[in-house]
Amino acid sequence: MYDPDNPIPLWTVSSMQRVATEPTLADAAIRYANLGIPVFPCVPGGKQPLTPNGFYDATSSARTVHHWWRRTPDANIGLPTGADTGILVVDIDVHPGGSGFAAFERARSEELTNSWGWIVRTPSGGIHAYYPAETDREQRSWQVPSSHVDFRGDGGYVIAPPSRIEVDGELTTYEVIAVTTQPAKPLDAIRLRQFLEPPRPRPVNPPSGLPPKRCRPQALARVVALTPEGGRNRALFWASCRMAEDGQTRAHAVSYLMPAAQYAGLPDREIESTIDSAYRIASRIGPWSGVGPPVRSEAIQL
Repeated sequence: MYDPDNPIPLWTVSSMQRVATEPTLADAAIRYANLGIPVFPCVPGGKQPLTPNGFYDATSSARTVHHWWRRTPDANIGLPTGADTGILVVDIDVHPGGSGFAAFERARSEELTNSWGWIVRTPSGGIHAYYPAETDREQRSWQVPSSHVDFRGDGGYVIAPPSRIEVDGELTTYEVIAVTTQPAKPLDAIRLRQFLEPPRPRPVNPPSGLPPKRCRPQALARVVALTPEGGRNRALFWASCRMAEDGQTRAHAVSYLMPAAQYAGLPDREIESTIDSAYRIASRIGPWSGVGPPVRSEAIQL
């Protein structure tokens, strides 16, 4: 619940350092709120929001934040990203399928990612690099799975220090490991994505006979996000097939459907596996045949 009458919080290098040293998650959440930074609670040891509308319910009201953490003292701290909160985050993943550090270093050598304000080590061994956001410029969240790099901007959120995530049966803390000695600068997320995933050239003469575009990614993401437990994976698979059959790239599908599926409560590995499976199958089936939920399901607007 962003308050348009309040200014965007002014982040400083010391802001995150001070909050990260708070003795409890409840104390840290209150400190964020007192700094004017909107937060919301997530499940203890996990990333799923505890609020009905996820990061849309984030607030800097100390009274509300106190109520949330009094109810769930061990709740992790969700931090919305983008112009509304003044921060952008580049998420460098590390998992059995690969690491994003090499891609991040290549981008840094091109001076695309080297103006961060602070860096947080994530429980998986990766990092979150934080950058200031420009209040008059929207930069939507996206993912480039092939580079193991995600971007969290408008329409996204991160888990903030000193939250804890369970890794291999143990709770591991998000830690601030570096702060800048130079002024941090806004990140150009479009240039970064183009560097990590150069756009494919389009044919001069598109093939004839293709069906009209009917895919609406935002509406598909909305369906996935609102599907209750028991049908979440099926909804994600259907939405992924629709985007694949419509000619959307896998990366484009991930940028819309990953945050939606995370909000619905699916783990990241299951999400990526489901999207991969949908794209493999859709590539063999061809254009959409009408199988799946009715078109009116896509009428829901984000």
